[in-house]
Amino acid sequence: MPGHKTIIDSDISQRALSAYLGLAIGDALGATTEFLTPNEIKVQYGVHETISGGGWLHLKPGQVTDDTEMSLALGDALLKSGGVSAKAVAESFSDWMRSKPIDIGNTVRRGIIEFRNTGRPWVDENEYDAGNGACMRSLPIAILYVNGSQDTLVVASRTQAHTTHNNPLSDAGTEAALEMCAAAMKGEDKTRLKEIADRLVETHKAFRYDKRRVENPSGYIVDTLQAVFQALFDNDDFESTLIDVVNRGGDADTTGAIAGMVAGAFYGQSGIPNRWLKRLDPFIVNRCKSQTDELLKLAAEHPRVSG
Repeated sequence: MPGHKTIIDSDISQRALSAYLGLAIGDALGATTEFLTPNEIKVQYGVHETISGGGWLHLKPGQVTDDTEMSLALGDALLKSGGVSAKAVAESFSDWMRSKPIDIGNTVRRGIIEFRNTGRPWVDENEYDAGNGACMRSLPIAILYVNGSQDTLVVASRTQAHTTHNNPLSDAGTEAALEMCAAAMKGEDKTRLKEIADRLVETHKAFRYDKRRVENPSGYIVDTLQAVFQALFDNDDFESTLIDVVNRGGDADTTGAIAGMVAGAFYGQSGIPNRWLKRLDPFIVNRCKSQTDELLKLAAEHPRVSG
């Protein structure tokens, strides 16, 4: 009914914030080992477990990459439009690219340029666009629609994803990650998270993650989520999960970000090591906090979904 609000309880609120901070921490931690092999990481760091910056982007300690920045840009679009709107999302991503970010994926860049040239805030389906770029930035959707139906989550996910990535595997993987985040925010146990991952595997067998350990995962959504699922289900705390996944190298800022958002939601604020939180860029910490608060306020008002 008009004016009706849903109550967002305090546990959901703290888990939503932990998911956002977890994403940023995983991004900052993993950026150091991005594009390295596990052996190269061992030689240089032993076990990489410190937010130390560096890496191929020569980051400052605690600095984040496009994973966190695009998440914040997506969140800004959701708040501006009072829900998910393809045009608002595309405009926000375009503004972000205009700010000359330190890193941007090729598929993302191509999608934004197409929007600028055509005004159309979606790309056509493409079998070669099964990257992880839509998934890495998707957390604000899970926060905003944490109490929404599965159908609503799917429509909202595809609306934001298809501004740059339109591929069935990318869609399926992103939707599974969002469902896991929403379930974890609502305090569901790890058995439930595994059910979501296993349902994804049933539908798309390429995501099967119970075989060999995935080392040096690429930006392909399948590689990414296989590594994330293995780290999530093979470890029992936030810290071990992130150390596991970023020491696999490859696209480590993104595997770190996605593992961080799910594990952050699952383990909550008490599970996030203070030493990592203190190293994170204070500006990013404050942005994550303020945006989480605003998204949850909007979540209580039954936000709209539009193309």
